[in-house]
Amino acid sequence: MSAAQHQNDNSLIDAYNKMMARIQDAIETAEHSAVPTLQKAIEMAQKQAIHLDEITAEEANKIGNYIKRDINDAAEYLMETSHEFSEWLMLDIDVIEQKVLELFLSVADRTRLELEQFSRPACEISMYHTGEITGPGSLVCTRCSRLIHFKTTGQIPPCPECQYNEFRRAEI
Repeated sequence: MSAAQHQNDNSLIDAYNKMMARIQDAIETAEHSAVPTLQKAIEMAQKQAIHLDEITAEEANKIGNYIKRDINDAAEYLMETSHEFSEWLMLDIDVIEQKVLELFLSVADRTRLELEQFSRPACEISMYHTGEITGPGSLVCTRCSRLIHFKTTGQIPPCPECQYNEFRRAEI
């Protein structure tokens, strides 16, 4: 991987984390007045990232879709089970960067009632591909079932076992 590509990957990871923080801020700030929908909070975060020249409009759209996918998966898990969120992540909370986890948990928990607002089908949202950015948690290769763990936001690599490029969230 070239130095320029690595720097771009890191800037997309940073942009994902900044957008998550802005989404959380929008939701928390609005609690005292009209609460914005998650979709509106994501759109506002995208516009701000573009306005501040952090990323391009195309990158903001991609990251917004990654965030929707990750939050959708987390919210569905929270709705369908009584397991702790840390079990869904399949990680020890002590090793996760606390700030990233808090952002993710805050937004995911508030999303339970908004799942139907996402326009893409759930099966399409739940697929993860090499090169995309994802939040904390574990993914499983759809070809060989190898687990890949993310302790923080990161870019999805090819499967270390079979080099395949399609994943889904790991289930407990």
